[in-house]
Amino acid sequence: MLSRLSLRTRLVLGVIVLAAIGLVAADVATYSSLRSYLYSRVDSTLNAVHPGVESSFFDDGHGRPPDEIAPPGYCVELRTLAERTVASTCQVAPGESEQPAPSYPRTVSLPPRPNASEGDRVHFLTVSAVSGDGRYRVRASVEGEHPNQVLLIAAPLRNEDNTLHRLFLVELLVTAAVLGGLAAISLWIIRIGLRPLREIEATATAITAGDLSHRVDVDNERTEVGRVGHAINEMLGRIEASDQRLRRFVADASHELRTPLAAVRAYAELFSRGAQSRPEDLARSMSGITREAERMSLLVEDLLLLARLDEGRPLARDPVRLDTVVGEAVDTARTLDPDRPLELTSEPVSVLGDRDRLRQIVDNLLANVRSHTPAGAPAHVTVKKEGGHAVVEVRDSGPGLDEDEARRVFERFYRADESRARARGGVGLGLSIVAAVARAHGGTVSARSDGGGATFRIELPQVPHRTGSPVT
Repeated sequence: MLSRLSLRTRLVLGVIVLAAIGLVAADVATYSSLRSYLYSRVDSTLNAVHPGVESSFFDDGHGRPPDEIAPPGYCVELRTLAERTVASTCQVAPGESEQPAPSYPRTVSLPPRPNASEGDRVHFLTVSAVSGDGRYRVRASVEGEHPNQVLLIAAPLRNEDNTLHRLFLVELLVTAAVLGGLAAISLWIIRIGLRPLREIEATATAITAGDLSHRVDVDNERTEVGRVGHAINEMLGRIEASDQRLRRFVADASHELRTPLAAVRAYAELFSRGAQSRPEDLARSMSGITREAERMSLLVEDLLLLARLDEGRPLARDPVRLDTVVGEAVDTARTLDPDRPLELTSEPVSVLGDRDRLRQIVDNLLANVRSHTPAGAPAHVTVKKEGGHAVVEVRDSGPGLDEDEARRVFERFYRADESRARARGGVGLGLSIVAAVARAHGGTVSARSDGGGATFRIELPQVPHRTGSPVT
């Protein structure tokens, strides 16, 4: 039931219920305390009246009380323990036309032992009147000198009941007024407190419509709602950035695929226009189609690799001698570019990972050197241990990177020089794969420029090399 109500309604109901419980408890305590005090005062009056009534009954020697036994407004009855009434009388209070008799109980439960200084067994009780809505406070006692008789003295509770009734009405009105005011104030405070939530709702509605530029206005981040709004703004910023990267990634991938597809279509059109009858044109068409198909295959494989790494698919976790892998990659680079001075400084270091992927990221870094530095420009590769990490650094002597390029160089499809020919500069996924594979191995990548070239650095968690353990 409560789950169907709004948060504001549930908060207001909670405040009212808690306040009502507290107010009712206070009202009950106040009412009970006053009633106990008033009844105690009447009991004291009955104790004060008792000696005169007892003297009138038992000291005249006749065994019957005169009409003047009871004080004005009081009723008196004498009965035996066998419940036989000996005498009963009521005196009308001044200003009253009649005095209804109390409805005495037939049996009175008296304490087994005397509880008064004169040896009487006394018990107090409250009874209603025989007619009307009046009530009486009754003192029932068995006199010490007359153990077979019960003396009942009843005092009207008209004034006490009127006082208690007025107190009840006052408490009822005050409680209702306090609860009403509390409900209004709490509703106002909660409405102000939940106003940011309505703004969050409006922002979420705008986002659902496709507008990711909306943000929640946060006045105070120290409040609960303020912290929620701040977290939502951060989340929206990341979602917007991710959406922009995704859109740019799709656009760049489509653009990169469009070029080889256009080339394949051109070669196919050349074939359909009669190249099949000309050996030179036929060989050119088939060679071009094969080359562009290989280029598309390489691009698709790179995209699939990045997609798998983004999904968090686990890589192999085998002991790998990183210095050996880097040495093999350097030997291959020297074969592909024999005119480039390429130095290697390494020390034995092992990591846990996928040997093929680790080789791929080193190959990509060396391919980046070939693509973005002048022919014959020297480069230096370093493999070392540093602070519990295995570090690979590739330093070239090219034009270097500025601050923005160093920050964005690992983004997908990013090229520091947009005017560079695609055949030379690649599609901009090589360094993205380097960063993704390094992160998948629990490592980090960074790029910096010292003015005389660019340095790319990879840090991977190092594992100790144990003698006799298989290391690839």
